[in-house]
Amino acid sequence: MLGGCSSYAPNPGETGYLTRVQSQVQGNVRVETAVLSRAESRRVFGVDLGLSQIQPVWISIENRDPHPYWLISSALDPEYFSPHEVAYSQRRWLRKNFNDALEAYFASTSFFNPIPAESTHSGFIFVNLDEDEKELDVDLISRHETKFFDFYVELSGLKAHSLTRAESLVPESDKVDLDEAGLKEVLQSLPCCTRGQHGEVNGDPLNLVIIGDASQLFPPFVRRGWHYSEESYLGSVWKTINSFLFGKHYRYSPVSSLYFRGRKQDIALQKARGTIHQRNHLRLWITDYRYNGKDVWIGQISRDIGVRFTLRSPTLTTHKIDPDIDETRTAFIEDMLFSQGLSRIGFIEGVGARSPSAPGENLTGDPYYTDGLRAVLEFDSRPNNIEDVRFFDWASPPKRKVYVD
Repeated sequence: MLGGCSSYAPNPGETGYLTRVQSQVQGNVRVETAVLSRAESRRVFGVDLGLSQIQPVWISIENRDPHPYWLISSALDPEYFSPHEVAYSQRRWLRKNFNDALEAYFASTSFFNPIPAESTHSGFIFVNLDEDEKELDVDLISRHETKFFDFYVELSGLKAHSLTRAESLVPESDKVDLDEAGLKEVLQSLPCCTRGQHGEVNGDPLNLVIIGDASQLFPPFVRRGWHYSEESYLGSVWKTINSFLFGKHYRYSPVSSLYFRGRKQDIALQKARGTIHQRNHLRLWITDYRYNGKDVWIGQISRDIGVRFTLRSPTLTTHKIDPDIDETRTAFIEDMLFSQGLSRIGFIEGVGARSPSAPGENLTGDPYYTDGLRAVLEFDSRPNNIEDVRFFDWASPPKRKVYVD
């Protein structure tokens, strides 16, 4: 009786996501993609897939070649969900009619192989949920050739500043173009460290400079698993507490605010582990300088290795940073070398050397030691292999030291 009380009611007419379609063409093949938001997904499928951390991706492939293609679903997500798996995750207890209709709808709307010659085929593939950004690799194989399509999608499911929004904070008319000599001079003149909200004392060192526009930075960050940090509000605080107490995964956890010239970070990103206690996080501020036609960003990067109590925080807790901040800086450089977006690396004087016996200290009292250099990373739009990356001929690349007190 309960099974007949309500029926499954999807809305296949909901096609708002098609207004955001991205399209690419190679030869006689056109690929179009769109990523559904959680609200769109709920309307299209009549159930909240976001509760199960599932996200539908719509794909359309127009094949005008004389042979069929097969789409490799695991290229989109190695841990993608099958249609029946998704339907089973949304089933209702004692509601057979509902469950049967649910399963039939997911099966009928999913993407299936092959894509026949001289045809257009479309449908949904179900991947793990992202709320800030997504990389989509659409790989097509046939007996005759293979085609690869890469899409980068910026989503709006979080209360977080994006690279594009941060980039717009400085009007184009206010930006000053620099040559390499001018760039070096400017970078050496920038403040050594972040500050607190009232600018009274130095905080974490500004140990990173990034050169690149949002369109050049977005793909490498996405490709290497960096995600935006949410702003602090009731929802993000609750998700952080949930993650802290129950070990739930939350890779968008907010970071505390640090300040550069009286302005809190324009954007914060992080590369999270399985717990919020451990993550690499990056704060960036856009400057009013450009080099090679690209924006110049000043940044601070460190690694959280745990949580500790402190009277210097209004919440009485703070993340404990790895005191060897050069290791975190190096880890980021290595990460970006594999991103295929990095074109040039350099080092320049920053905060100055600090040793374990005479360390620096951040705003919450964590000690740090460093060789005192800040890394300078220039990005490009074209893919670069590691052997293509070149160096700014400035300070010598640092030598790693093993400190023993």
